[in-house]
Amino acid sequence: MSDPYPKRDHGGGLDAAAARFGGAREDWLDLSTGINPVAYPVGDVPRDLWGRLPDEAAMTRLLHAARAFWGVPDEVEIIAAAGASALIARMPDLVDLGQQSGAYIPAPTYNEHAAAFAARGTLGNPLDPENPVHVYVHPNNPDGRLWPASAIGNRPLSIVDESFCDTVPERSHIALAGQPGVIVLKSFGKFWGLAGVRLGFAMALPATFSPSVSLRELLGPWPVSGPALEIGARALEDQEWAVATRARLFRDATRLDVMMQAAGAELVGGTSLFRTYSLREDARIWQERLARHHIWTRIFPYSATWIRLGLPGAEVDWARLEAAL
Repeated sequence: MSDPYPKRDHGGGLDAAAARFGGAREDWLDLSTGINPVAYPVGDVPRDLWGRLPDEAAMTRLLHAARAFWGVPDEVEIIAAAGASALIARMPDLVDLGQQSGAYIPAPTYNEHAAAFAARGTLGNPLDPENPVHVYVHPNNPDGRLWPASAIGNRPLSIVDESFCDTVPERSHIALAGQPGVIVLKSFGKFWGLAGVRLGFAMALPATFSPSVSLRELLGPWPVSGPALEIGARALEDQEWAVATRARLFRDATRLDVMMQAAGAELVGGTSLFRTYSLREDARIWQERLARHHIWTRIFPYSATWIRLGLPGAEVDWARLEAAL
């Protein structure tokens, strides 16, 4: 593997894929992200939510639903924002290190964490475990690694990104948010399949959120839109949907493994929202081969042989992937 932090890169990018390989956007099957392809059914959103500023009652309902859904300890504060990425960008502001700096971010992993600290000039060597800030993506993206509780805490700041942990809630480290200096992040868009809603959560002791400046103040007023408050609350209150969805995602991830392994790929890891495979040839060859069938996948700048696929949704999409393979 080469430099684990070369630049920001993400899934998606269908417009660029279509420009290169042809077809209209709607012709493509996008498997490049880890977003649930069978999204939560949001139902009708009251029209007036689009025309007025979000109110405190709606935020209170959302945070109450989040506390109940994730079992957040009573002493832990929950802050909602317009996506987990908006919170990740603010994490470097929540530690006062004096002359110290540096964030330990075990690689390979989601690249926005390193980018946030690099933007402040406080990244240092991200592979040095002696750094005062530790960042753990749990489960890790893209290999699905799970971090033990013993690795987290006892630092000026420990960030646990649980954007994909709703597939395995029993492995969550939410209880650690009750320790000083520990922040747990949650994404809404991935498990519920509603990335366009832009909703994320940070959970920590109030003092952890306010070392010198409050995270709430940094986010400003109305950090979450009115429709997002309503949709998020509905989804978090629907435990029955979450249980059924976990079971379906597990079955579909197993189905994808069987299909890919039959095509010659070897499982590296992942979650039940995405799977990462190792190939015997250059991953670009596989990506381009599938792209000629208008199926978009994810490859990585730090590995020549890894490819990541999200899950197909409808049966027609499963058949399309199998035929392309």
